[in-house]
Amino acid sequence: MDNVFKRLAAKLDELPHGFPSAESGVELRILEKIFSPEDAEMALHLLPIPETVETISRRVAQPAETLRTVLDGMAERGQILVVRKDGDRLFMLAPFVIGIYEFQLNRMDAELAALCEEYVPTLLRTVGGHKPALARVVPVNAHIDAHATILRTDSLREMLSHARSFRVAPCICRREQALLGSPCRHTSETCLAFSNLENAYEDMPSWGRTIGRDEAFAVLDLAEREGLVHSTYNVQRDQMFVCNCCACCCGFLRGVKEFGAPHLLVRSNYAAAIAANDCSGCGECATRCPMDAIVARDDGYAVTDARCIGCGVCTVACPTAAIVLQPRPRPEQTTPPKTLVAWAVKRSWHRQGLLRTVAQTGGLVAKALRSRRAASRPTPTAPPPAGS
Repeated sequence: MDNVFKRLAAKLDELPHGFPSAESGVELRILEKIFSPEDAEMALHLLPIPETVETISRRVAQPAETLRTVLDGMAERGQILVVRKDGDRLFMLAPFVIGIYEFQLNRMDAELAALCEEYVPTLLRTVGGHKPALARVVPVNAHIDAHATILRTDSLREMLSHARSFRVAPCICRREQALLGSPCRHTSETCLAFSNLENAYEDMPSWGRTIGRDEAFAVLDLAEREGLVHSTYNVQRDQMFVCNCCACCCGFLRGVKEFGAPHLLVRSNYAAAIAANDCSGCGECATRCPMDAIVARDDGYAVTDARCIGCGVCTVACPTAAIVLQPRPRPEQTTPPKTLVAWAVKRSWHRQGLLRTVAQTGGLVAKALRSRRAASRPTPTAPPPAGS
């Protein structure tokens, strides 16, 4: 095996998210499936921060226009991340999750699905084994206790009301499970991306479809009717997506339930509470609970607080409105890191220790500064002479 895939795996594992090695080496087979050796080599030259083609061109000594074609192709294949800033397309190394795996929506086939499923226990236990959590449950707001103060980080509708661009796509987890012979009963097209920029998804990789705000709200309504769990990045600012997760397919919930990954998905700051006097005993809440946190008792149903993730999907189905979400006691509440950068630093600290985190952060800053200084030099228009 060309060791370019081993080098790429090691680089992905240096990212805060992690890309652990498995005894079987399945992670290398996944990279071989997704990347050509040439694309893997190019990915090794990218930083986990957005850069212009011109900046990358100076570092790799390739003509900008040639390089742009290469990077555009890699972004279209979901191998790297492309973002828009001030009308320009910037490219960066993407983590495996949340990132490369999700970007394989249009390329997922039975072979890749089988490889990813083989990798799931190693990946989820490792990614979900370090603080801060990768993702966060966002509660259904309709049945939160009327006296509770609802923060913006706990309200998807508040987040979407400020967004200007929206995109919806099928769930990659449900697509994978369908290819493995276990189709999900839930609607497939429930994954939302959103941005505060106008026309943010124009001229971007072709996954999903662009929609308007009203349809984005309709997707949330559909997800809540179907009992799906809202989850998004575990940060306060600059949210960019919401997954609407089912317990049977989706990695976040499977990681918590099946593989004991406590820091893959952090629960919301609320817990369900059932008013016994109003409970009809129908059991619909227990059927819908993705965490099996609602159990039957002689006098009706009750919530096992330790298992409740505060998603609120039980509240939507209750025919007697006997269930509300109540704020957890202050010592049990969590506050997400403010930004992805803050999340990444904290995550690296917990995964790799303080000294290594400082060294890696300093090295990344140094590379970025060198790239900026190089911006004053001419962009290569032809490859360097052989042997130079």
